[in-house]
Amino acid sequence: MILKIFSLVTIILFWTYSIITAQNIFVAVNGSDASKGTIDSPMGSISAAVNLLQAGDTIFVRGGIYGLSSTISISKAGTSEKMYYLFAYPGERPVLDFSSMAVSSSNRGIYLKKNYWYIKGLDIKGAGDNGMMISSSNNIIEFCSFYENRDTGLQLGGGASNNRIINCDSYYNADPGNGNADGFSPKLDVGSGNYFYGCRSWQNSDDGWDGYLRPSDNVTTTLENCWCFDNGYLKSGKASTGNGNGFKMGGSDTKLLRHNFILKDCVAFDNRVKGFDQNNNKGSMTLYNCSAYRNGTNYSIYLALADSAKLTVVNCLALGAYGILGDFAVQKTNGWQTPFNVTNDDFISIDTTGIRGARKVDGSLPGTKFLHLAPGSDLINAGTDIGLPFIGSAPDLGAFEFDPTTEVTQSVNNKPSSFELEQNYPNPFNPATSIKYTIAKKASVKIVVYDLLGREVSTLVNENKEPGNYKINFDGSKLSSGVYLYVLSAGQTVSSKKMILLK
Repeated sequence: MILKIFSLVTIILFWTYSIITAQNIFVAVNGSDASKGTIDSPMGSISAAVNLLQAGDTIFVRGGIYGLSSTISISKAGTSEKMYYLFAYPGERPVLDFSSMAVSSSNRGIYLKKNYWYIKGLDIKGAGDNGMMISSSNNIIEFCSFYENRDTGLQLGGGASNNRIINCDSYYNADPGNGNADGFSPKLDVGSGNYFYGCRSWQNSDDGWDGYLRPSDNVTTTLENCWCFDNGYLKSGKASTGNGNGFKMGGSDTKLLRHNFILKDCVAFDNRVKGFDQNNNKGSMTLYNCSAYRNGTNYSIYLALADSAKLTVVNCLALGAYGILGDFAVQKTNGWQTPFNVTNDDFISIDTTGIRGARKVDGSLPGTKFLHLAPGSDLINAGTDIGLPFIGSAPDLGAFEFDPTTEVTQSVNNKPSSFELEQNYPNPFNPATSIKYTIAKKASVKIVVYDLLGREVSTLVNENKEPGNYKINFDGSKLSSGVYLYVLSAGQTVSSKKMILLK
């Protein structure tokens, strides 16, 4: 599918990558592997283009449907300073269709075996096994979709660690027996430090996320701002014979292994069996500001943990019965605790329409009012400060912070009428970029840069500001390539955007 929107930001991204990278190789459905790989004479396959790449080079894949029958196997390793890049051409959406593959554990769509790859903007469907298998580390997978594969959409194993999965979707994946195909699976022999942000997983025959281990132990996986729904059903809508859980946080054959799961601002709803599922995980599980609705059981974490492991549940909510949590759980300000009573009236909407809608041009989740708190709800400003950004005097309960519209009357002096945080320019950048922002009224202003694990890397502004338009520069020369978030807080207003440092 070719996107109709070809934004200025996308054009800037394209030309910035062109300048920074050593070589650009183009692939198109009407190309030939005997061609030079230029934009006017593109190659015909990603596999052939990979063979020509040197560290720091970029493959741009033009839009269209690529009928493929063999795995794209990637066995070249980049470095933190020179990654490999496999991107959809700006404004276009290539579909890698592996539907002609037979069902087989060896028939993956893309098999990423080496470190330091950045893959963005691809649709991967119909593979005979995983849509993508990652057995390597320090990769970024962004704005990709995995669907109708005959096993898990995206799986991480073979020691895969410190990978970043950003703004990806995985859905309608179903294996013949219904018991293996998950949306996302950091499982079995996976490594530690993998991170998912802004991902959706729905209507997969088994689970939305599956952290089952064999033989890995004591590994950590983090999910933030992820949605998981309708798992345990087939594309037709018929119930599958799979497990049907949303976030399955672990488990093992021996029932002794530890998968330490951290979930922040995550939502599970309409999963056939469980929303947030311990399985038999013995590791630590931390749930901050999560929301559950209409799962078979919303929260199910009650089996004893390993001696050093902890279950922490803070600022979470469930609409309906919350389920069961062990008495060993450390709980604070959850919706099922005194004095709260969560009802439909606490939300602007419980209508799921639009939850599967198209992502925004930058790949972020679609706008929706589903499970957003309604004005006047006693769940607003009622939570415990756990270090995550919030609006108001205290965090809200659930995954979505209540964000009242800031209305400031514009004066005759043409003072700014609203708070605004602009996208940094240039983006991607190396090593410096600038950030513009607008302050509508006098406020204490703070701008902080975080990495994707939520660690603060720089404070750019921390002072009182008068109304006006401002610009601040950011130097990333001492940081590694990657995706960073910058967050503006001004009074009760909080806004954030993503930027890419590409060395």
